[in-house]
Amino acid sequence: MSPITNPFAPGAGTPPPELAGRDELRESLRIAIARAKIGRPAKSAMLVGLRGVGKTVLLDRVRADAEAAGFQTIRIEAPEGRSLPSILAPQLRQALLRLSQIEAARAFAIRALRALAGFAGKLKLTFGDIEVGIDYEPEPGLADNGDLEHDMQALFEQVGLTAKAADTVIVIFIDELQYVEEAQMAALITAMHRSEQRQLPIVLVGAGLPQLRGRMGDAKSYAERLFDFPFIGPLPPEAARRAIEKPLADESVSITPEALDHVLTLTQGYAYFLQQWGSHTWRAATQSPIRLSDVVSASATVIAALDESFFSVRFDRLTPKEKKYLRAMAELGAGPHRSGDIAACYGARVSSLAPTRSSLIVKGMVWSPNHGDTAFTVPMFDAFMQRKMSGIDWRES
Repeated sequence: MSPITNPFAPGAGTPPPELAGRDELRESLRIAIARAKIGRPAKSAMLVGLRGVGKTVLLDRVRADAEAAGFQTIRIEAPEGRSLPSILAPQLRQALLRLSQIEAARAFAIRALRALAGFAGKLKLTFGDIEVGIDYEPEPGLADNGDLEHDMQALFEQVGLTAKAADTVIVIFIDELQYVEEAQMAALITAMHRSEQRQLPIVLVGAGLPQLRGRMGDAKSYAERLFDFPFIGPLPPEAARRAIEKPLADESVSITPEALDHVLTLTQGYAYFLQQWGSHTWRAATQSPIRLSDVVSASATVIAALDESFFSVRFDRLTPKEKKYLRAMAELGAGPHRSGDIAACYGARVSSLAPTRSSLIVKGMVWSPNHGDTAFTVPMFDAFMQRKMSGIDWRES
């Protein structure tokens, strides 16, 4: 079959041809945003889940839904090594400039832009990476105390008042939110709390690894009451089937039940892996229907591709001690595993491995589903580690 018409999209955050199994969550977020517009209580949401479940794709689809409904959106990613103010301020400026074109909101937008100027100017001393255009001179005393938590509250209040005057909602989308430092996370939570108290039309939709919930709770104890934390997991069997069958049917191609069942078994329902196996199986097949032998033939290629990209980009960031820790986890299976079991397999005391475990959590490689438990954040990483560090030499490394 022609590679040109291959319907599958196995990229990082690339929209799949069929976004299956996420309609209920999209609808709940649509309702929350619509409620915010009319001043009704609306909980913001944090989408949490492992790598490869489709959080980024879902985040972008919800953003498209919001824009189609006429709302203002901001989309940022929280990369490691940059401050939240530095990535948020330029996007807020663009949103405010758009709203300033609406007559009813113009005066509010100008005051919000003055608040932004004061916010960036004062915090430049703390966060040297803030770079934002200044359209109006700061208003003395408005978001310019130099205290991030206080100033972000004041800034969000002015942004919310502008959105309210414009009869719209500003929806802030932040991906990889787990990388935001705790003090900055606390400031963001406090600002959203103040906006909710004043019933201002600002909604935050974040996405991150499972440790995000705990990190937000550590930053502000009331975070779990302020936000919903829907867990984005593997697709249910019927949704996973549709994610493969519908794109094929749209190209007038079918797949045998045995072949489809094998794809679902291999991918465990994870959205990214479904796209990988779908794409490579399409390339391996010569005609419709796609057969079990096509899936088997494609699987070696899929695993090699995943090892070279999806898994290796994470493995290559690890220290030798971190690699050995993950290899010990892999020896025990997919997990989660007790810290004592990992230490026994590693050949060390639990206390001596605590810093290694902590650094792996910070890097987003593992998380703690329960006290004393450790689990991979990347599906199938246990099998990769066994392939990458095979034999028994790793124990002596």
